[in-house]
Amino acid sequence: MLNSGDSARLQMLVSAPDLAAAYGDSTTESYPEVLSSPAMLGLMERACARLLAPMLGDGEMSVGARVEFTHFSPTPLGATIEAVATFDRKEGGLYWFYVVVTDGAGEVGRGKHARAIVRRHDIEGKACSKKAV
Repeated sequence: MLNSGDSARLQMLVSAPDLAAAYGDSTTESYPEVLSSPAMLGLMERACARLLAPMLGDGEMSVGARVEFTHFSPTPLGATIEAVATFDRKEGGLYWFYVVVTDGAGEVGRGKHARAIVRRHDIEGKACSKKAV
């Protein structure tokens, strides 16, 4: 069981695939060589998922359901970032977390994230039903 205030930390070394520049798909797009918001969000989600992991039954997993975050400071290639997720509350089927992300120079982002516990078979089955024939 999770209690309000329970927290988990997760670190990541920023590598080339984590940079905003890696998201451009043509020569008309130009993004900086700094940590991308999607990579930061991924670490935030993983930190929250780590808190839910002990609650999962056989065949269950947690999935992101809602997110609101701000990424307000750039982090360079080769730096280490850390996400600290803190459980806030359970609301219906959603588990809500506050997450703060820092690098060696200080805070770079923060936000709120909600996760749900689902059966892997159900969510993957639903996704497969959407495949084009």
